[in-house]
Amino acid sequence: MREENRKHDRGSDRRGVLSAALLAGAGAALPTGPAHATTAHATTAHAESVRPDRPPAAAVRVGRDDPRYDHLVSRGANRFRGTPDEVRLVESTAQTVDAVRDAVRAGRRIAVRSGGHCFEDFVDHPGVRTLIDMSRMRAVFYDPVRHAFAVEAGATLGEVYRALYLGWGVTVPGGYCPGVGAGGHVPGGGYGPLCRLFGLVSDHLYAVETVVVDRSGRTRSVIATRERTDPNRELWWAHTGGGGGSFGVATRYWFRSPGTTRATPPEKLLPAPSATALTFTARWDWKSVDRAAFTRLVDNFGRWAERHSSPGAEECAIYDEFILGQPAADNLQLFGQIAAAPAAAERLLREHIGAVSEGTVRPASLSSRTLPWLTAALRGSGEGVGDWRVKIKSSYARRRLTERQTATVHRWLTRADTDVFGSLSLNTYGGQVNAVASGATAAAQRDSVLKLSYLAVWKEAAQDAAHLAWLREFYREMYAETGGVPVPGEVDDGAFINYPDVDLADPRWNTSGTDWQTLYFKGNAARLRAVKARWDPRGIFRHSLAVPAG
Repeated sequence: MREENRKHDRGSDRRGVLSAALLAGAGAALPTGPAHATTAHATTAHAESVRPDRPPAAAVRVGRDDPRYDHLVSRGANRFRGTPDEVRLVESTAQTVDAVRDAVRAGRRIAVRSGGHCFEDFVDHPGVRTLIDMSRMRAVFYDPVRHAFAVEAGATLGEVYRALYLGWGVTVPGGYCPGVGAGGHVPGGGYGPLCRLFGLVSDHLYAVETVVVDRSGRTRSVIATRERTDPNRELWWAHTGGGGGSFGVATRYWFRSPGTTRATPPEKLLPAPSATALTFTARWDWKSVDRAAFTRLVDNFGRWAERHSSPGAEECAIYDEFILGQPAADNLQLFGQIAAAPAAAERLLREHIGAVSEGTVRPASLSSRTLPWLTAALRGSGEGVGDWRVKIKSSYARRRLTERQTATVHRWLTRADTDVFGSLSLNTYGGQVNAVASGATAAAQRDSVLKLSYLAVWKEAAQDAAHLAWLREFYREMYAETGGVPVPGEVDDGAFINYPDVDLADPRWNTSGTDWQTLYFKGNAARLRAVKARWDPRGIFRHSLAVPAG
């Protein structure tokens, strides 16, 4: 499609960071880490499969008087800052085992950081005394021992995309923000621009190596695969959507798609993206969008998602996010990418924009650009999240918003009695994600067509109370009929664990009678508790939304 308006005002800094934060949210993740390699079903891994650069025998320890400390304890995007006694910079699974063992023996609470994009205080909790930083474990390589691609915990999604695509022409369908770490993204069931075509990133997880602590206090590394004969298989399963930070410290993941075998050549082990991607942004002028026009736009977008989210549909090449921002920020935009050949992508974009605009206001500007796929993947949102304070909430939707919900969104966005900066983003979902059975992986939501992201962004701690109250009350009113939270039902289907929200476990904000585990994991919650009981019986790995033993 010819670019209709190449030059557009990107608005204020706040408006820019909102778009960036929402885009980062598509790949946002909980803290933990990925894996290592040895023979099949090994319970302890000592050999580095194909890594020639041997790390030193001991991890780097950074204390509070070290000049590196401030950077390491503030790395990431959230509103929290930790004060651990030490940061352990590990470069191998063996070093991670040592770091966990030392912390357990000393009685120090552990947290793990890979990319750092955690929206709650799971890593930066004041009780954390040892922070294990995975940022030096960044290797991405083909492992002939497991005939799969190994990705270490600290590798960012951008590094993963670059290595897999340039080396073998393949990728994993991960998040939109290339700065997110693989460590926490994968176990939360990460999604992104290719998920409608290829499923969740965790759908392609073959194996995971995890540092665990048994009941006696013994620390070791365990490899778990999806093989039916693997006695550790349940630990693998828990990493396909059970969230990070609950079962141990994952140090490396291996990826190869379901249905592949040892006879499959490496360049066929994972999905191959299209050669190009059409990136686009459509913007509406809030001044020309009254309540009726807003309602029609939101309904049109939801109706399109309902009609075009079946696995295998041509329209699954389209991934976009409809940001419903505030008039004061002039932030009402639809952006994303289409992973298809140029001619098909341009046609799909024309049809998509026409469907969203049908019977109402067309965008004031529409820009599009065809890029090599890897270029588009490495750009992601095109913006960093920045030094902002953030609170996020989420829900899955099996169908478009109800009339009452849409009216609620409009009312909260157009309120004139607040200086709060927030938004709701409607993200396309479904497609190949919905081709997987709910219990096949820990990611249980397998028939949704939209994923909703509620966001508040601000700069100063003094603004915390106002922004948190605005977002909490907005969210509660959206789900007023089900106790203030998206209880699985005809329209809503729970929440996304990689957008963690401790309010779901707070009876002040969740009056539904449905516990937070069911909201995140649905019928998989009990199975996850059983995995927790076996692999972390002492509750060493914990945070406010960690899976409990039971």
